[in-house]
Amino acid sequence: MMDKKRVKVAGLGVAVIAALGGCASQGDLKASVAPVEAGRYGLADGKDQPAPQAESWWSRLGDPALDALIGQALSEHPDMQAASARLARAQSAVQTREAADMPQLGAHAEASRQRFTENGLVPAPIAGNTWSIGTLQLQGQWELDLFGRHGAELRSALGQARASQADAHAARTLLSANVARAYVQLARQLAQREVAVRSLAQRDELLSLVRQRVDAGLDTNVELRQGEGALPETRQQIEALNEQIALSRHLLAALSAQPMGATANVSPQLERINLDALPAEVPVNLLAQRADVMAQRWRAEAAGAEVDAARTLFYPNINITGFLGLNAIGLDRVLKSSSQQYGITPAIDLPLFDAGRRQANLKGRLAEQDLAVSAYNGAVIEAVHDVADQLTTGQSLDRQVAQQGLAQRAAESAYDLALQRYRAGLGPYLTVLSAESAVLNQRRLAVDLRARAVDNRVSFIKALGGHWPAPTALAGQDGTPVDTTAKLSLK
Repeated sequence: MMDKKRVKVAGLGVAVIAALGGCASQGDLKASVAPVEAGRYGLADGKDQPAPQAESWWSRLGDPALDALIGQALSEHPDMQAASARLARAQSAVQTREAADMPQLGAHAEASRQRFTENGLVPAPIAGNTWSIGTLQLQGQWELDLFGRHGAELRSALGQARASQADAHAARTLLSANVARAYVQLARQLAQREVAVRSLAQRDELLSLVRQRVDAGLDTNVELRQGEGALPETRQQIEALNEQIALSRHLLAALSAQPMGATANVSPQLERINLDALPAEVPVNLLAQRADVMAQRWRAEAAGAEVDAARTLFYPNINITGFLGLNAIGLDRVLKSSSQQYGITPAIDLPLFDAGRRQANLKGRLAEQDLAVSAYNGAVIEAVHDVADQLTTGQSLDRQVAQQGLAQRAAESAYDLALQRYRAGLGPYLTVLSAESAVLNQRRLAVDLRARAVDNRVSFIKALGGHWPAPTALAGQDGTPVDTTAKLSLK
């Protein structure tokens, strides 16, 4: 009869606590920012996308020296080491969250010597005497996750770990792209110096011809001074290019975490760097695999899990603790079977009135979720913008290169004709200078356009997250290949 009364009292107590828990209402609190509809921007959803995979995209450029520099950078640069450390930290947080959902068990041993008061609860003969007390005990605790708080915290930790993994991939893509772009810039400067050296030899040869004509009385000192002035100008251009080349080599050394002199002999040739043709369309699943987009999506999911965890704080917290061991007054009695003790304590805890602390915490988590979702939305828009820009620039550069080639051939031909007429005394020196300026401008422009085109390919791959478009074709029911990959096109 007494047991039934105790059960009723316990049940009533639980009901009262649950009812009072209603006083701590969550209110009508919810997120105010919704994830952007990826399809609106021609982007795949990306929810089922796997973690980004490392690709050696730079091998498409076909330069072994560049491959070695990027490999050195990825293994030694502090940015990559920091990214690895952040990933390890996030993974350790996942392990911590996983452990929180499991029972905890510990061992405790204690020995003390104490004089017991004569006026306390302990009777004689213990009271008024000094005794040794020994304890050997196992202690256990388990917090029951009835409302999903531990699960939500684990999902948040997993989301952060996946975001850190994507961040590490993004750092890898960014660093490799920076090394490649610096390498292309060095190749451009070396090619421009070759043009300048060629121009210096050409102008020196022209100066010799002017001197012969002055000696023959066919030209004046005006043409001679013009020819002499062109040489220092070209030498100054060569020296300026030498400075830029040295700085670019220093940059490559810094990016690859090497001493400044390690790249002193790096001399890429622009025309030997492979230039792939740009695709007319881009599979949008590549954009969904961009590491920065995936990282922001996982952070948004982690923030949503933090909101779920904050909501569980409005529900009771149930713990079960227990102990099993030996305890005795007098160390010689500790190991006796009569010294056994054990106990179990289930507990339920629910703060009833906290002056709005839990509501404020929930509002803060919702605001963090809104920030994370906004960052994801921005990453999606920027990804599409970046790829569209690179496609537009690359297609324009291809057309510019074609037209520049026609212009350079015309300028070279005009210069040869002007020089022949000048040698034959049929044309003025001013015509030669004008034709020469046009030729030099076209030669410099050819180098710049080639360098910009290669740099654009690097930026295009970076915009796609370190991937090159390769649409996947699947077989239909009749065996005919069916392209199931959505496209992003500028048409």
